[in-house]
Amino acid sequence: MSVHDSSRGVRKSAHFTQVDEEVKVSGRVVDFVDVTIKDADGNEYERDVVRHPGAVAIVAIDNDSNVYLVRQYRTPIDGDVWEIPAGKRDVAGEDPKLTGIRELEEEAGLLAKSFEPLIGVYHSAGFSDEYCDIFLATDLTEVPQKLEGPEEAVMELKKFALAETIEMIFQREITDAKSVAGLFAAYNQLLA
Repeated sequence: MSVHDSSRGVRKSAHFTQVDEEVKVSGRVVDFVDVTIKDADGNEYERDVVRHPGAVAIVAIDNDSNVYLVRQYRTPIDGDVWEIPAGKRDVAGEDPKLTGIRELEEEAGLLAKSFEPLIGVYHSAGFSDEYCDIFLATDLTEVPQKLEGPEEAVMELKKFALAETIEMIFQREITDAKSVAGLFAAYNQLLA
């Protein structure tokens, strides 16, 4: 059933209530669920929902206002995209901050003395409950990367000026939603 969490911008609906859900397919990362909702008049409707354990993403910025991006292959779109380092919350009960610290070290080979919450976003609330906590990491130290999986083994890691990443968004060179949101939030907090 749904969780109404005001810290994630969710408020209980005055018009709809979830009354049932049935897992149709349980995948490696997500579950595909049939959800039944009821409106205020008692009418029921079926909706397809993707249940996801959640994700974290990190805007890692060095002392010169450069941000670290990774370009990696994404199967659903069959291509490589520029993104901020990120990963799924695949350790049950782990604090999102700890997941983010681990993911930053794995993907970017970075440790941060300052690791603070920046924003949070739902990737596609129309069909998925995936929520992404986005952190701002500063005062960085380079360490060896701990790449996992075939996509990470060949991904590219590169630094860009934070202001340049905003232009890259407008030029549609950065199109990943969590990255767009995180980069704009970091720009607003640090440079605007």
